[in-house]
Amino acid sequence: MAEGHPETPALIQSATPNQPARQLGFREYARLVDGAAALLRKKGIRRGTRTLLMVRPGTELILLAFALFQVGAVPVVIDPGMGLKHFRSCVARSRPRALVGILPAVALSYYFKKAFESLTTRLFIRRNFVEQCRKAAGTTKTSPAQAQPQDLAAILFTSGSTGPPKGVCYEHRHFDAQVKAVRNQYAIQPGEVDMPLLPVFALFNPALGMTTVVPPVDPSKPAKANPANIVHVLQQHAVTNSFGSPVLWKIIGEYCKAHETTLPHLRRILMAGASVPPTVLRMWTELAPNAEIHTPYGATECLPVTSISARTLLDETSGHTAQGRGTCLGKVTTGMQVRIKPLQDKGTTDRQNGHQVGEIVVAGPVVTEAYDHLPQATAAAKFHDDGHAWHRMGDLGYFDEQERLWFCGRVVERVLTDHGPLYTDCCEAIFNQHPQVFRSALIGLGKPGHQIPAIVVEPEKGLFPKAPADQETFRQELGTLAQSNPTTENIHDFFFHPAFPVDVRHNAKIHRLTLAEQFNSAQHGRQP
Repeated sequence: MAEGHPETPALIQSATPNQPARQLGFREYARLVDGAAALLRKKGIRRGTRTLLMVRPGTELILLAFALFQVGAVPVVIDPGMGLKHFRSCVARSRPRALVGILPAVALSYYFKKAFESLTTRLFIRRNFVEQCRKAAGTTKTSPAQAQPQDLAAILFTSGSTGPPKGVCYEHRHFDAQVKAVRNQYAIQPGEVDMPLLPVFALFNPALGMTTVVPPVDPSKPAKANPANIVHVLQQHAVTNSFGSPVLWKIIGEYCKAHETTLPHLRRILMAGASVPPTVLRMWTELAPNAEIHTPYGATECLPVTSISARTLLDETSGHTAQGRGTCLGKVTTGMQVRIKPLQDKGTTDRQNGHQVGEIVVAGPVVTEAYDHLPQATAAAKFHDDGHAWHRMGDLGYFDEQERLWFCGRVVERVLTDHGPLYTDCCEAIFNQHPQVFRSALIGLGKPGHQIPAIVVEPEKGLFPKAPADQETFRQELGTLAQSNPTTENIHDFFFHPAFPVDVRHNAKIHRLTLAEQFNSAQHGRQP
Protein backbone atom coordinates (compact mmCIF):
# COMPACT_ATOMS: atom_id res chain seq x y z
CA MET A 1 0.00 0.00 0.00
CA ALA A 2 2.86 2.39 0.81
CA GLU A 3 4.39 1.77 -2.60
CA GLY A 4 1.23 1.56 -4.70
CA HIS A 5 -1.04 4.01 -2.85
CA PRO A 6 1.30 6.24 -0.83
CA GLU A 7 -1.17 9.08 -0.23
CA THR A 8 -4.20 6.93 0.63
CA PRO A 9 -4.98 7.54 4.32
CA ALA A 10 -3.80 4.67 6.49
CA LEU A 11 -5.02 6.14 9.76
CA ILE A 12 -7.36 8.95 10.77
CA GLN A 13 -7.75 10.07 14.35
CA SER A 14 -10.35 12.74 15.05
CA ALA A 15 -9.55 15.54 17.47
CA THR A 16 -10.21 14.88 21.16
CA PRO A 17 -9.79 17.12 24.24
CA ASN A 18 -6.39 15.44 24.79
CA GLN A 19 -4.96 15.34 21.27
CA PRO A 20 -5.32 17.07 17.91
CA ALA A 21 -6.75 15.47 14.77
CA ARG A 22 -4.26 13.35 12.84
CA GLN A 23 -4.19 11.76 9.38
CA LEU A 24 -1.39 9.58 8.05
CA GLY A 25 -1.00 8.31 4.48
CA PHE A 26 0.33 4.80 3.92
CA ARG A 27 3.78 6.06 2.89
CA GLU A 28 4.09 8.21 6.01
CA TYR A 29 2.63 5.44 8.14
CA ALA A 30 5.24 2.96 6.83
CA ARG A 31 8.00 5.47 7.58
CA LEU A 32 6.71 5.98 11.12
CA VAL A 33 6.68 2.21 11.65
CA ASP A 34 10.35 2.24 10.62
CA GLY A 35 10.99 4.96 13.18
CA ALA A 36 9.14 3.10 15.92
CA ALA A 37 11.11 -0.05 15.08
CA ALA A 38 14.34 1.94 15.43
CA LEU A 39 13.24 3.13 18.91
CA LEU A 40 12.45 -0.46 19.89
CA ARG A 41 15.84 -1.71 18.71
CA LYS A 42 17.56 1.10 20.63
CA LYS A 43 15.94 -0.24 23.83
CA GLY A 44 17.19 -3.75 23.07
CA ILE A 45 13.86 -5.15 21.84
CA ARG A 46 14.72 -7.74 19.21
CA ARG A 47 13.46 -10.89 17.52
CA GLY A 48 11.59 -13.06 20.01
CA THR A 49 11.40 -10.42 22.77
CA ARG A 50 8.09 -10.81 24.56
CA THR A 51 6.80 -7.25 24.79
CA LEU A 52 3.83 -6.21 26.89
CA LEU A 53 1.99 -3.54 24.86
CA MET A 54 0.08 -1.08 27.08
CA VAL A 55 -0.80 2.00 25.05
CA ARG A 56 -3.98 3.83 24.16
CA PRO A 57 -5.95 2.47 21.20
CA GLY A 58 -5.41 4.43 18.02
CA THR A 59 -2.25 5.73 16.40
CA GLU A 60 0.20 4.48 19.03
CA LEU A 61 -1.29 0.99 19.25
CA ILE A 62 -1.25 0.40 15.49
CA LEU A 63 2.22 1.88 14.95
CA LEU A 64 3.78 -0.08 17.79
CA ALA A 65 2.11 -3.39 16.96
CA PHE A 66 3.51 -3.32 13.43
CA ALA A 67 6.87 -2.01 14.63
CA LEU A 68 7.10 -4.99 16.99
CA PHE A 69 6.30 -7.32 14.09
CA GLN A 70 8.93 -5.51 12.02
CA VAL A 71 11.71 -6.22 14.53
CA GLY A 72 10.45 -9.78 15.09
CA ALA A 73 9.33 -9.19 18.69
CA VAL A 74 6.24 -10.86 20.18
CA PRO A 75 3.50 -8.44 21.31
CA VAL A 76 1.62 -9.48 24.45
CA VAL A 77 -1.84 -7.88 24.43
CA ILE A 78 -4.03 -8.01 27.56
CA ASP A 79 -7.39 -6.28 28.07
CA PRO A 80 -6.75 -3.64 30.76
CA GLY A 81 -10.38 -3.68 31.85
CA MET A 82 -10.42 -7.31 33.02
CA GLY A 83 -9.63 -6.21 36.58
CA LEU A 84 -6.29 -5.65 38.27
CA LYS A 85 -6.10 -9.10 39.88
CA HIS A 86 -6.61 -10.94 36.57
CA PHE A 87 -4.36 -8.48 34.75
CA ARG A 88 -1.44 -9.00 37.15
CA SER A 89 -1.90 -12.78 36.92
CA CYS A 90 -1.79 -12.62 33.11
CA VAL A 91 1.37 -10.49 33.15
CA ALA A 92 3.12 -12.79 35.61
CA ARG A 93 2.26 -15.88 33.58
CA SER A 94 3.27 -14.46 30.18
CA ARG A 95 6.64 -13.26 31.58
CA PRO A 96 7.30 -10.36 29.19
CA ARG A 97 10.89 -9.15 28.86
CA ALA A 98 9.94 -5.64 27.76
CA LEU A 99 7.15 -3.18 28.46
CA VAL A 100 6.11 -0.57 25.93
CA GLY A 101 3.51 1.64 27.56
CA ILE A 102 2.11 4.97 28.65
CA LEU A 103 2.95 6.50 32.04
CA PRO A 104 0.24 4.72 34.10
CA ALA A 105 1.40 1.37 32.68
CA VAL A 106 5.05 2.05 33.50
CA ALA A 107 4.08 3.20 37.01
CA LEU A 108 2.01 0.04 37.49
CA SER A 109 5.01 -2.11 36.57
CA TYR A 110 7.08 -0.53 39.34
CA TYR A 111 4.28 -0.68 41.93
CA PHE A 112 3.50 -4.38 41.36
CA LYS A 113 7.08 -5.57 41.12
CA LYS A 114 6.30 -9.26 41.65
CA ALA A 115 3.96 -9.51 38.62
CA PHE A 116 6.37 -7.56 36.43
CA GLU A 117 9.60 -9.12 37.71
CA SER A 118 10.45 -10.63 34.30
CA LEU A 119 10.92 -7.17 32.73
CA THR A 120 14.41 -6.12 31.72
CA THR A 121 13.49 -2.98 29.77
CA ARG A 122 10.75 -0.37 29.63
CA LEU A 123 9.93 2.08 26.84
CA PHE A 124 7.83 5.02 28.02
CA ILE A 125 5.46 6.24 25.28
CA ARG A 126 4.97 10.00 25.55
CA ARG A 127 2.31 12.09 23.84
CA ASN A 128 4.85 13.24 21.25
CA PHE A 129 5.54 9.62 20.26
CA VAL A 130 4.66 10.17 16.60
CA GLU A 131 7.21 12.99 16.40
CA GLN A 132 9.78 10.72 18.04
CA CYS A 133 9.11 8.09 15.36
CA ARG A 134 9.43 10.69 12.63
CA LYS A 135 12.84 11.78 13.93
CA ALA A 136 14.01 8.18 14.40
CA ALA A 137 13.03 7.10 10.89
CA GLY A 138 15.99 6.73 8.56
CA THR A 139 16.19 7.91 4.97
CA THR A 140 15.88 4.32 3.68
CA LYS A 141 13.34 1.68 4.61
CA THR A 142 14.69 -1.07 6.85
CA SER A 143 14.01 -4.72 6.09
CA PRO A 144 11.47 -6.44 8.32
CA ALA A 145 12.45 -9.52 10.29
CA GLN A 146 11.86 -12.69 8.32
CA ALA A 147 9.37 -15.02 9.99
CA GLN A 148 8.61 -18.68 9.46
CA PRO A 149 4.95 -19.81 9.47
CA GLN A 150 5.33 -21.61 12.83
CA ASP A 151 7.16 -18.75 14.57
CA LEU A 152 5.34 -17.21 17.56
CA ALA A 153 3.82 -13.92 16.38
CA ALA A 154 1.83 -12.62 19.37
CA ILE A 155 0.06 -13.57 22.58
CA LEU A 156 -3.52 -12.31 22.70
CA PHE A 157 -5.57 -12.84 25.84
CA THR A 158 -9.14 -14.09 25.96
CA SER A 159 -11.73 -11.88 27.66
CA GLY A 160 -12.28 -14.33 30.52
CA SER A 161 -16.07 -14.27 30.15
CA THR A 162 -16.51 -17.87 31.37
CA GLY A 163 -13.23 -18.50 33.17
CA PRO A 164 -9.81 -17.00 33.88
CA PRO A 165 -8.31 -15.12 30.89
CA LYS A 166 -5.80 -17.17 28.91
CA GLY A 167 -3.00 -16.12 26.59
CA VAL A 168 -3.54 -17.50 23.09
CA CYS A 169 -0.33 -18.26 21.17
CA TYR A 170 -0.68 -16.89 17.64
CA GLU A 171 1.82 -18.03 15.04
CA HIS A 172 2.45 -16.03 11.86
CA ARG A 173 0.55 -18.61 9.80
CA HIS A 174 -2.56 -17.96 11.87
CA PHE A 175 -2.49 -14.20 11.23
CA ASP A 176 -1.82 -14.80 7.53
CA ALA A 177 -4.79 -17.18 7.33
CA GLN A 178 -7.04 -14.74 9.19
CA VAL A 179 -6.26 -11.87 6.84
CA LYS A 180 -7.03 -14.06 3.82
CA ALA A 181 -10.22 -15.44 5.38
CA VAL A 182 -11.62 -12.04 6.34
CA ARG A 183 -10.75 -10.52 2.96
CA ASN A 184 -12.33 -13.39 1.00
CA GLN A 185 -15.39 -13.89 3.22
CA TYR A 186 -16.46 -10.24 3.07
CA ALA A 187 -14.97 -9.14 -0.29
CA ILE A 188 -13.01 -6.32 1.36
CA GLN A 189 -11.24 -4.06 -1.13
CA PRO A 190 -8.16 -1.85 -0.61
CA GLY A 191 -9.16 1.77 -0.18
CA GLU A 192 -12.17 1.10 2.04
CA VAL A 193 -12.60 3.06 5.27
CA ASP A 194 -13.03 1.09 8.49
CA MET A 195 -13.98 2.18 12.00
CA PRO A 196 -13.29 -0.80 14.28
CA LEU A 197 -15.30 -0.48 17.51
CA LEU A 198 -13.01 -3.15 19.00
CA PRO A 199 -9.48 -1.68 18.90
CA VAL A 200 -7.58 -4.90 18.23
CA PHE A 201 -9.44 -5.33 14.93
CA ALA A 202 -7.67 -2.20 13.67
CA LEU A 203 -4.58 -4.37 13.30
CA PHE A 204 -6.16 -6.17 10.33
CA ASN A 205 -6.59 -2.97 8.34
CA PRO A 206 -3.04 -2.19 7.14
CA ALA A 207 -2.80 -5.77 5.83
CA LEU A 208 -6.19 -5.40 4.13
CA GLY A 209 -5.36 -1.99 2.66
CA MET A 210 -8.17 -0.27 4.57
CA THR A 211 -8.06 3.16 6.15
CA THR A 212 -8.48 2.99 9.92
CA VAL A 213 -10.66 5.62 11.57
CA VAL A 214 -10.04 5.58 15.32
CA PRO A 215 -13.42 5.42 17.10
CA PRO A 216 -14.29 7.73 20.02
CA VAL A 217 -14.74 4.75 22.35
CA ASP A 218 -13.12 3.83 25.66
CA PRO A 219 -12.24 0.14 25.06
CA SER A 220 -12.60 -0.64 28.77
CA LYS A 221 -16.22 0.65 28.74
CA PRO A 222 -17.54 0.29 25.18
CA ALA A 223 -21.21 0.35 26.23
CA LYS A 224 -20.65 3.77 27.86
CA ALA A 225 -19.62 5.34 24.54
CA ASN A 226 -21.43 8.47 23.38
CA PRO A 227 -23.39 7.42 20.26
CA ALA A 228 -23.54 11.02 19.00
CA ASN A 229 -19.74 11.12 18.79
CA ILE A 230 -19.58 7.76 17.02
CA VAL A 231 -22.21 8.78 14.45
CA HIS A 232 -20.42 12.07 13.85
CA VAL A 233 -17.16 10.26 13.07
CA LEU A 234 -18.94 7.70 10.86
CA GLN A 235 -20.42 10.53 8.80
CA GLN A 236 -17.39 12.82 8.83
CA HIS A 237 -15.11 10.20 7.27
CA ALA A 238 -17.69 8.33 5.13
CA VAL A 239 -16.87 5.04 6.86
CA THR A 240 -17.68 1.99 4.69
CA ASN A 241 -16.95 -0.85 7.15
CA SER A 242 -17.33 -1.28 10.90
CA PHE A 243 -17.10 -4.10 13.45
CA GLY A 244 -18.70 -3.94 16.90
CA SER A 245 -20.72 -5.76 19.54
CA PRO A 246 -24.53 -6.05 19.39
CA VAL A 247 -24.84 -3.89 22.51
CA LEU A 248 -22.90 -1.05 20.90
CA TRP A 249 -24.82 -1.30 17.62
CA LYS A 250 -28.08 -1.19 19.60
CA ILE A 251 -27.01 2.02 21.35
CA ILE A 252 -25.84 3.65 18.10
CA GLY A 253 -28.96 2.51 16.26
CA GLU A 254 -31.35 3.89 18.86
CA TYR A 255 -29.57 7.24 18.66
CA CYS A 256 -29.89 7.27 14.87
CA LYS A 257 -33.58 6.42 15.06
CA ALA A 258 -34.24 9.14 17.62
CA HIS A 259 -32.48 11.72 15.41
CA GLU A 260 -33.84 10.38 12.10
CA THR A 261 -30.30 9.74 10.88
CA THR A 262 -29.32 7.20 8.23
CA LEU A 263 -25.84 6.08 7.18
CA PRO A 264 -26.04 5.29 3.46
CA HIS A 265 -22.23 5.27 3.03
CA LEU A 266 -21.85 2.11 5.15
CA ARG A 267 -21.26 -0.91 2.90
CA ARG A 268 -20.63 -3.54 5.53
CA ILE A 269 -21.43 -3.97 9.23
CA LEU A 270 -20.06 -6.85 11.29
CA MET A 271 -21.72 -7.66 14.63
CA ALA A 272 -20.15 -10.22 16.95
CA GLY A 273 -19.38 -11.03 20.56
CA ALA A 274 -22.84 -12.39 21.43
CA SER A 275 -26.07 -13.38 19.73
CA VAL A 276 -27.57 -10.42 17.86
CA PRO A 277 -31.27 -9.72 18.59
CA PRO A 278 -33.40 -9.64 15.41
CA THR A 279 -34.67 -6.19 16.45
CA VAL A 280 -31.12 -4.82 16.17
CA LEU A 281 -30.60 -6.42 12.75
CA ARG A 282 -33.94 -5.12 11.50
CA MET A 283 -33.15 -1.63 12.77
CA TRP A 284 -29.83 -1.52 10.93
CA THR A 285 -31.24 -2.74 7.64
CA GLU A 286 -33.22 0.52 7.69
CA LEU A 287 -30.50 2.81 9.08
CA ALA A 288 -27.79 1.57 6.67
CA PRO A 289 -29.79 0.70 3.54
CA ASN A 290 -26.70 0.07 1.38
CA ALA A 291 -24.87 -2.11 3.88
CA GLU A 292 -24.48 -5.85 4.03
CA ILE A 293 -24.82 -6.88 7.67
CA HIS A 294 -23.03 -10.02 8.85
CA THR A 295 -22.62 -11.80 12.16
CA PRO A 296 -19.37 -13.82 12.15
CA TYR A 297 -18.77 -16.52 14.75
CA GLY A 298 -15.46 -17.40 16.30
CA ALA A 299 -13.30 -16.86 19.35
CA THR A 300 -9.93 -15.42 20.30
CA GLU A 301 -8.54 -18.91 19.63
CA CYS A 302 -9.98 -19.13 16.09
CA LEU A 303 -11.68 -16.52 13.93
CA PRO A 304 -13.69 -16.63 11.70
CA VAL A 305 -15.44 -20.01 11.87
CA THR A 306 -18.86 -19.30 10.36
CA SER A 307 -20.77 -16.26 9.15
CA ILE A 308 -24.38 -15.42 8.33
CA SER A 309 -26.06 -12.38 6.82
CA ALA A 310 -28.79 -10.33 8.46
CA ARG A 311 -31.06 -11.07 5.50
CA THR A 312 -30.80 -14.82 6.09
CA LEU A 313 -31.33 -14.40 9.81
CA LEU A 314 -34.41 -12.20 9.39
CA ASP A 315 -35.98 -14.02 6.46
CA GLU A 316 -35.22 -17.64 7.33
CA THR A 317 -34.03 -18.33 10.89
CA SER A 318 -35.21 -15.70 13.40
CA GLY A 319 -38.64 -17.34 13.65
CA HIS A 320 -36.99 -20.59 14.76
CA THR A 321 -34.86 -18.63 17.26
CA ALA A 322 -38.02 -17.12 18.75
CA GLN A 323 -39.36 -20.66 19.19
CA GLY A 324 -36.37 -21.62 21.34
CA ARG A 325 -34.23 -23.44 18.79
CA GLY A 326 -31.07 -21.37 19.27
CA THR A 327 -29.34 -18.84 17.02
CA CYS A 328 -28.23 -19.71 13.51
CA LEU A 329 -24.51 -19.04 12.97
CA GLY A 330 -24.54 -19.75 9.24
CA LYS A 331 -22.36 -21.81 6.95
CA VAL A 332 -18.78 -22.78 7.79
CA THR A 333 -16.23 -20.45 6.18
CA THR A 334 -13.93 -21.71 3.42
CA GLY A 335 -11.08 -23.87 4.69
CA MET A 336 -12.62 -24.54 8.12
CA GLN A 337 -14.01 -27.79 9.51
CA VAL A 338 -16.66 -27.96 12.23
CA ARG A 339 -17.97 -31.01 14.09
CA ILE A 340 -20.46 -31.57 16.90
CA LYS A 341 -18.76 -33.53 19.68
CA PRO A 342 -21.21 -35.46 21.90
CA LEU A 343 -21.14 -34.49 25.56
CA GLN A 344 -19.99 -37.09 28.05
CA ASP A 345 -23.17 -37.03 30.13
CA LYS A 346 -26.79 -37.95 29.51
CA GLY A 347 -29.53 -35.84 28.02
CA THR A 348 -27.81 -34.21 25.07
CA THR A 349 -30.65 -34.37 22.54
CA ASP A 350 -32.46 -31.09 22.00
CA ARG A 351 -36.07 -31.99 22.71
CA GLN A 352 -37.41 -29.06 20.68
CA ASN A 353 -36.34 -30.21 17.23
CA GLY A 354 -34.64 -33.58 17.60
CA HIS A 355 -31.20 -32.47 16.48
CA GLN A 356 -28.23 -33.82 18.37
CA VAL A 357 -26.79 -31.04 20.51
CA GLY A 358 -23.13 -31.25 21.42
CA GLU A 359 -19.98 -29.19 21.82
CA ILE A 360 -18.78 -27.30 18.74
CA VAL A 361 -15.22 -28.24 17.79
CA VAL A 362 -13.30 -26.64 14.92
CA ALA A 363 -10.18 -27.18 12.82
CA GLY A 364 -8.56 -25.16 10.07
CA PRO A 365 -5.80 -22.68 9.23
CA VAL A 366 -6.93 -20.02 11.75
CA VAL A 367 -7.12 -22.44 14.70
CA THR A 368 -4.42 -21.74 17.28
CA GLU A 369 -2.87 -24.74 19.02
CA ALA A 370 -1.77 -23.67 22.51
CA TYR A 371 -2.32 -21.40 25.47
CA ASP A 372 0.75 -19.68 26.85
CA HIS A 373 2.26 -21.49 29.85
CA LEU A 374 -1.02 -23.34 30.49
CA PRO A 375 -0.43 -26.98 29.47
CA GLN A 376 -3.51 -28.26 31.33
CA ALA A 377 -5.80 -25.69 29.68
CA THR A 378 -4.26 -26.54 26.31
CA ALA A 379 -4.85 -30.27 26.87
CA ALA A 380 -8.46 -29.59 27.92
CA ALA A 381 -9.29 -27.40 24.90
CA LYS A 382 -7.21 -28.98 22.11
CA PHE A 383 -6.97 -32.41 20.53
CA HIS A 384 -5.62 -33.92 17.32
CA ASP A 385 -7.62 -36.06 14.91
CA ASP A 386 -7.28 -36.93 11.20
CA GLY A 387 -4.00 -35.03 11.09
CA HIS A 388 -5.62 -31.77 12.23
CA ALA A 389 -5.48 -29.73 15.43
CA TRP A 390 -9.00 -29.22 16.81
CA HIS A 391 -10.21 -26.59 19.25
CA ARG A 392 -13.13 -27.10 21.61
CA MET A 393 -15.16 -23.90 21.47
CA GLY A 394 -16.94 -24.52 24.77
CA ASP A 395 -20.19 -23.77 22.93
CA LEU A 396 -23.20 -26.02 22.38
CA GLY A 397 -24.76 -26.34 18.96
CA TYR A 398 -26.01 -28.50 16.13
CA PHE A 399 -26.24 -28.61 12.33
CA ASP A 400 -29.57 -28.26 10.52
CA GLU A 401 -30.63 -29.92 7.27
CA GLN A 402 -28.98 -27.14 5.24
CA GLU A 403 -25.61 -27.69 6.98
CA ARG A 404 -25.93 -24.44 8.88
CA LEU A 405 -24.50 -24.31 12.39
CA TRP A 406 -26.79 -23.31 15.27
CA PHE A 407 -25.70 -21.99 18.70
CA CYS A 408 -27.50 -23.06 21.90
CA GLY A 409 -25.27 -21.62 24.64
CA ARG A 410 -22.08 -22.28 26.55
CA VAL A 411 -21.38 -25.78 27.87
CA VAL A 412 -20.62 -24.54 31.39
CA GLU A 413 -23.77 -22.42 31.51
CA ARG A 414 -26.37 -25.08 30.66
CA VAL A 415 -28.80 -25.86 33.45
CA LEU A 416 -29.15 -29.55 34.35
CA THR A 417 -32.63 -30.18 35.76
CA ASP A 418 -34.64 -33.25 36.71
CA HIS A 419 -36.37 -32.90 33.33
CA GLY A 420 -33.14 -32.71 31.32
CA PRO A 421 -30.73 -29.98 30.20
CA LEU A 422 -31.78 -26.41 29.36
CA TYR A 423 -29.64 -24.22 27.12
CA THR A 424 -29.22 -20.51 27.67
CA ASP A 425 -29.64 -19.21 24.13
CA CYS A 426 -32.71 -21.35 23.50
CA CYS A 427 -34.53 -20.32 26.66
CA GLU A 428 -33.58 -16.66 26.79
CA ALA A 429 -34.91 -16.00 23.29
CA ILE A 430 -38.43 -16.71 24.57
CA PHE A 431 -38.24 -14.00 27.23
CA ASN A 432 -36.27 -11.48 25.19
CA GLN A 433 -39.42 -10.97 23.11
CA HIS A 434 -41.07 -9.14 26.02
CA PRO A 435 -40.99 -5.40 25.17
CA GLN A 436 -39.68 -4.46 28.63
CA VAL A 437 -36.80 -6.98 28.57
CA PHE A 438 -33.40 -5.64 27.50
CA ARG A 439 -31.78 -9.07 27.99
CA SER A 440 -32.31 -12.17 30.09
CA ALA A 441 -30.15 -14.90 31.59
CA LEU A 442 -30.95 -18.53 32.34
CA ILE A 443 -29.44 -19.71 35.63
CA GLY A 444 -29.71 -22.86 37.74
CA LEU A 445 -30.57 -22.91 41.45
CA GLY A 446 -29.18 -25.84 43.41
CA LYS A 447 -26.97 -28.75 42.40
CA PRO A 448 -26.40 -29.78 38.76
CA GLY A 449 -28.66 -32.65 37.81
CA HIS A 450 -31.39 -31.37 40.09
CA GLN A 451 -31.20 -27.66 39.38
CA ILE A 452 -34.28 -25.46 39.42
CA PRO A 453 -34.18 -23.26 36.33
CA ALA A 454 -34.71 -19.52 36.74
CA ILE A 455 -34.64 -16.48 34.50
CA VAL A 456 -32.96 -13.22 35.51
CA VAL A 457 -34.15 -10.18 33.59
CA GLU A 458 -32.35 -6.91 32.98
CA PRO A 459 -35.19 -4.55 32.00
CA GLU A 460 -34.91 -1.88 29.35
CA LYS A 461 -33.47 1.41 30.59
CA GLY A 462 -35.95 3.25 32.81
CA LEU A 463 -38.34 0.27 33.06
CA PHE A 464 -37.04 -1.52 36.17
CA PRO A 465 -40.08 -2.54 38.29
CA LYS A 466 -39.48 -1.02 41.72
CA ALA A 467 -42.87 -1.55 43.36
CA PRO A 468 -43.74 -5.10 44.49
CA ALA A 469 -47.01 -4.96 42.52
CA ASP A 470 -45.14 -4.02 39.33
CA GLN A 471 -42.66 -6.84 39.87
CA GLU A 472 -45.49 -9.32 40.35
CA THR A 473 -47.20 -8.16 37.13
CA PHE A 474 -43.90 -8.47 35.26
CA ARG A 475 -43.38 -11.98 36.65
CA GLN A 476 -46.84 -13.07 35.60
CA GLU A 477 -46.18 -11.86 32.04
CA LEU A 478 -42.86 -13.73 31.99
CA GLY A 479 -44.63 -16.82 33.32
CA THR A 480 -47.15 -16.61 30.49
CA LEU A 481 -44.29 -16.49 28.00
CA ALA A 482 -42.67 -19.50 29.68
CA GLN A 483 -45.85 -21.55 29.38
CA SER A 484 -46.23 -20.64 25.72
CA ASN A 485 -43.27 -22.80 24.70
CA PRO A 486 -42.28 -26.39 25.59
CA THR A 487 -38.65 -25.30 25.87
CA THR A 488 -39.42 -23.09 28.88
CA GLU A 489 -42.60 -24.59 30.36
CA ASN A 490 -40.74 -25.81 33.47
CA ILE A 491 -39.38 -22.36 34.32
CA HIS A 492 -41.36 -20.71 37.11
CA ASP A 493 -38.83 -18.50 38.92
CA PHE A 494 -38.04 -14.97 37.75
CA PHE A 495 -35.67 -12.35 39.16
CA PHE A 496 -34.69 -8.82 38.18
CA HIS A 497 -31.23 -7.26 37.97
CA PRO A 498 -30.46 -3.61 37.18
CA ALA A 499 -27.28 -4.25 35.15
CA PHE A 500 -25.88 -7.66 34.25
CA PRO A 501 -22.20 -8.39 34.80
CA VAL A 502 -20.74 -8.63 31.28
CA ASP A 503 -17.39 -9.08 29.56
CA VAL A 504 -15.13 -6.05 29.20
CA ARG A 505 -14.28 -6.58 25.55
CA HIS A 506 -17.79 -6.51 24.04
CA ASN A 507 -20.03 -5.61 27.00
CA ALA A 508 -22.30 -8.28 25.50
CA LYS A 509 -21.36 -11.68 26.94
CA ILE A 510 -23.37 -12.16 30.12
CA HIS A 511 -21.54 -13.60 33.13
CA ARG A 512 -24.32 -16.07 33.90
CA LEU A 513 -22.25 -18.07 36.40
CA THR A 514 -21.76 -14.89 38.43
CA LEU A 515 -25.51 -14.25 38.36
CA ALA A 516 -26.16 -17.86 39.39
CA GLU A 517 -23.82 -17.48 42.34
CA GLN A 518 -25.52 -14.25 43.41
CA PHE A 519 -29.05 -15.63 43.31
CA ASN A 520 -28.10 -18.97 44.82
CA SER A 521 -26.64 -16.97 47.73
CA ALA A 522 -29.87 -14.98 47.97
CA GLN A 523 -31.88 -18.21 48.12
CA HIS A 524 -29.88 -19.17 51.21
CA GLY A 525 -30.63 -15.93 53.03
CA ARG A 526 -27.62 -13.92 51.86
CA GLN A 527 -28.03 -10.79 49.79
CA PRO A 528 -26.78 -11.09 46.18
